[in-house]
Amino acid sequence: MQILITGGAGFIGSNLAKEIQKRYPEAEIVILDYFESGNFKNLIDFQGELITGDITDKNLWEYLGRLYNFDAVFHQAAITDTTITDQKKMTEVNTLAFKFLLETSIKRWNAKIIYASSAAVYGNCPAPMKEEGCLKPENVYGFSKLMMDRVAQKYLKKFPQLQIIGLRYFNVYGPGESHKGKFASMVYQLAVKMAKGQKPRLFKWGEQKRDFVYIKDVVEANLLAFEKQISGIFNVGYGKARSFNELVAILNKTLGTDYEIEYFDNPYSFYQNYTEADLEKSRTLLGYSPKWSLERGVEDYINWMKKEGII
Repeated sequence: MQILITGGAGFIGSNLAKEIQKRYPEAEIVILDYFESGNFKNLIDFQGELITGDITDKNLWEYLGRLYNFDAVFHQAAITDTTITDQKKMTEVNTLAFKFLLETSIKRWNAKIIYASSAAVYGNCPAPMKEEGCLKPENVYGFSKLMMDRVAQKYLKKFPQLQIIGLRYFNVYGPGESHKGKFASMVYQLAVKMAKGQKPRLFKWGEQKRDFVYIKDVVEANLLAFEKQISGIFNVGYGKARSFNELVAILNKTLGTDYEIEYFDNPYSFYQNYTEADLEKSRTLLGYSPKWSLERGVEDYINWMKKEGII
């Protein structure tokens, strides 16, 4: 069995690669990464093959099409910085490159495609967000992911024999994201600052809510998609929104600190104020049932950060 993981040196891709390596030891795993936002340190324990390349390069896809016969592709590669406003670059990397992947698979591999979509496609639509409900992205990142979803739906209609699964990730946090710096999750950023003795800072007044989902649940959702004979788009969250004030309280308890929050004005006009995944479709068709509450996930993550010397 040959498996391709694009963006495999990144946060989610590297966790996925290592878990597949553990569960499917006979699989031939190939990671493709451009190392723009990935980091080699995430792959120290990876035993497979690494290819460095740009997913927007059609010649790269032709090369991969000739050289390999992938059974499955986990497409995690993307620009994940939601503050980037370059519409051309964002849609080339996130949307057009996805089309190159699908065309190569149709011509060469007939592989199952599992790709990373995002809760950003919902923008400030009413929560809980349903896959077939309101879609109104607030920024070009969310728009690029929505266009990926629509490309997938178009190809599924045109080629019904294909298996294409889109996973709309909500706010993912966990081991492997530290290299992202200021673009790492708020769980990571707040934990590091508070462990260093700094007050947590939040946009006024900390009541914005997020569906925080631990990386272990996200990896499990990908593997369920891999194992099921299914196509479609599915939410991947914990299914319960929590405020940033609650997150700080959980971090204070886990770290043994007692910091007061410092609030400041939100500079972003395209900010999502409340995200929460409706998981009915994911539970019913994928069998996805998240195990890691924010309390459990934060505790596990803090223990990992202490072990790794990050805090």
